[in-house]
Amino acid sequence: MRDHLLLFINGEQREVRGGDAFLSVSDYLRLRCGLVGTKIVCSEGDCGACTTLIGRPAANRQQLDYKPVDSCIQFMFQLDGTHIVTVEGLRRDGTLNAVQQAMVDCHGSQCGFCTPGFVMAMTGLLEQQKALDEPTLRSELTGNLCRCTGYTPIIDSGLKCNGADHDRLAQLYPAAPMLGAFASTGDDELRLETTSFGVQHVACSPRTLEEALDFLAMQPTATIVAGATDIGVRANKAHRLPPVILDLNRIAELEAIAVGDGVFRCGARASWTTLLAAFRQAAPAFARILQLFGAPQIRHVGTIAGNIANASPIADSLPFLLVMEAVLVLASKSGRREVNINQFYHGYKKLELKPGELITEVRIPLPAESELLQLYKVSRRRDLDISGFTAAVRMQLDGDAIKQASIAFGAVGPTVMRARQTERFLVGEPLTLETMQTAGDIAVNEVTPIDDVRGSAEYRRQLTRNVLLKFYYQTQSQLAAV
Repeated sequence: MRDHLLLFINGEQREVRGGDAFLSVSDYLRLRCGLVGTKIVCSEGDCGACTTLIGRPAANRQQLDYKPVDSCIQFMFQLDGTHIVTVEGLRRDGTLNAVQQAMVDCHGSQCGFCTPGFVMAMTGLLEQQKALDEPTLRSELTGNLCRCTGYTPIIDSGLKCNGADHDRLAQLYPAAPMLGAFASTGDDELRLETTSFGVQHVACSPRTLEEALDFLAMQPTATIVAGATDIGVRANKAHRLPPVILDLNRIAELEAIAVGDGVFRCGARASWTTLLAAFRQAAPAFARILQLFGAPQIRHVGTIAGNIANASPIADSLPFLLVMEAVLVLASKSGRREVNINQFYHGYKKLELKPGELITEVRIPLPAESELLQLYKVSRRRDLDISGFTAAVRMQLDGDAIKQASIAFGAVGPTVMRARQTERFLVGEPLTLETMQTAGDIAVNEVTPIDDVRGSAEYRRQLTRNVLLKFYYQTQSQLAAV
């Protein structure tokens, strides 16, 4: 049993113990390491000023795979066996890297506060060997905000460093010594403890699922953490962490994805970045929603099981998962069971999960080519914004008649819900404008929206009607092409 983290920061090996292991990464870098180039603005993963690069051992165990993340909502206890690179770590012998120099040459730095985050995000793109054309930059920098509103010189900076001679992080920091150090402790079970204001905090980070279930059997009310993008926000705003945490970041078996027999299977810890790439082919409609899901810094760490278990009524993935009848595999020391996601939610934040259980796998039947499927997300901003309304509509036709209908709405009640009465009405009806208008009237009577900062109840009722009409118009061209 190991009581400390082993990791590297800008090539320097560090052991992190006690209360430091429970700090956010940004606080540790700034307060313990003096690396103040990592800036803090929002403390909730919205602005990207705190972006750092996190290197984890690649699948081949021969190199490190670096991705930009929001360090304000990552915790140190999640990062055992990683290499953290900050903006200070990009320099060699006092020479700026290609991105930093481009930001100077193109006047990309204005007030300068957001600049380190932009530099780290663009350096991450170079690490992934992505071509830095304008569409890519505008898409991949959605997680970085510039309050000076001068995005043009920042985009120009990215374009200038495209294809530039640039030392990769593997050249600045050879992976072999770090991987060797990680291998020497890789099989250890990790248990971190500290006492803060009289409260004892424990974080366990097991290597295998069985070890995780053993811990959960002893601590059935432990808070389960993978991406921590939600708990990170809550911890920053409330200034407290749960007393007992089970961290899943070292369990490789929970990352696997596979497609077979028309079913997409993914481990609970599969990240949204991984799923976005896979669903571009498996279910393009879902991929388009995932492209708007958070930002790259969020998608690199956020997980599918985290989005499901968080049980938000505005969770972007849930309408799709509900209409596709996804199945959740739940595990505990007493065994495993399967639950249809439509039976998983019993009320606001009330789940089918029993004490000592966790989600280990999600099985998603994929839509057939003959099916009609449309997904909707309504928000004030297109990118990196919380939904004000979400929906999924899925239908199968038999000739001109609707053979099967599945409809889910989010942000219209305490949970993402299936519109069962509307579904029953639609079966056997022709897919016409009049049918969808009547269906909209029925659906409005099924939802129970509230007024909040993202929209009024009446606005959400109108959206409930409108998405069914929009579905009709969108699918006419699809049907005409058949």
